[in-house]
Amino acid sequence: MSPTLGAAVALGVVLGLGLWTLAALLPRIGASRLAERVAPYVLDVSADARELRTRRAGEPGSFFVELLAPVVRRLGERVASLLGGDATLERRLRQSGSPLAVSAFRARQLLWAAGGAAAGVVFAVLLARAAAVSPLVGALLVALAAASGLLLPEQLLALRARARLRRVADELPTVLEFLSLALSAGETVRDGMRRVARLGSGDLAAELGRMMADVEVGVPLTDALHRCAATLELPAFSRVVEQLTAALERGSPLVEVLRAQAQDSRDDAKRQLLESAGRKEVAMLVPLVMLILPVTILFALFPATLVLELGL
Repeated sequence: MSPTLGAAVALGVVLGLGLWTLAALLPRIGASRLAERVAPYVLDVSADARELRTRRAGEPGSFFVELLAPVVRRLGERVASLLGGDATLERRLRQSGSPLAVSAFRARQLLWAAGGAAAGVVFAVLLARAAAVSPLVGALLVALAAASGLLLPEQLLALRARARLRRVADELPTVLEFLSLALSAGETVRDGMRRVARLGSGDLAAELGRMMADVEVGVPLTDALHRCAATLELPAFSRVVEQLTAALERGSPLVEVLRAQAQDSRDDAKRQLLESAGRKEVAMLVPLVMLILPVTILFALFPATLVLELGL
């Protein structure tokens, strides 16, 4: 291809995208659908509405996305079957607080795999030019890069989910004590949780805010609490929800229940800290035995060995 022809093709692509953007602004082509008009009013209770509002309708990118969506969906289903299903992924998405759906995350995994494969091809070509390597090694490099790109997003998601659960567990005693203070001041459980969600700034406060949004649209408080506990799947928070719903049903004093649960959460955190310290103590023996102790023995034996060699 000559440079003139290449420049003409590039300019033609740019011209086509510009004309498509201008055509998308026309009322008949760029008119919004009913779901897009309703989405701004249900952003608090619908993840699909929030995802729909983040997209720009009528642009060339959205057209190509809609065109390739069936192919990406089928590939995502194949990837899900290879990686063991969508139940674990859905649970990790809920625990990490990600607004993505399972299908969207699988599509992102495919993009990462394609990017990894492209990087592997480039690296294999550069390696083949630098040294004589067999095509089998290049194919293995490409396959390894694609597999890494496919598995890396899920591993990062698992790390984010565990980190967020740790933050929620750390915030739980403080939130419970704040809620008990609100109840002691005469507020109801619903008002106290609304106050915590409004004044709090952590992950647990955000979860309570979403839960209270469900309560405001008519979901019963106990059902919203159980749904929030099922979303997090954190044992400490699940125990709090069970005790709180039982106290609401039986008419038990909620302030004492919340204070007892806050103390239990702190004791649980102390126990986990001691267990972590015990594991770290064992892990610290590895550099001590493998690095520091051999170097110490070497420094102790080397002078004696040198003196013996010079004396002989």
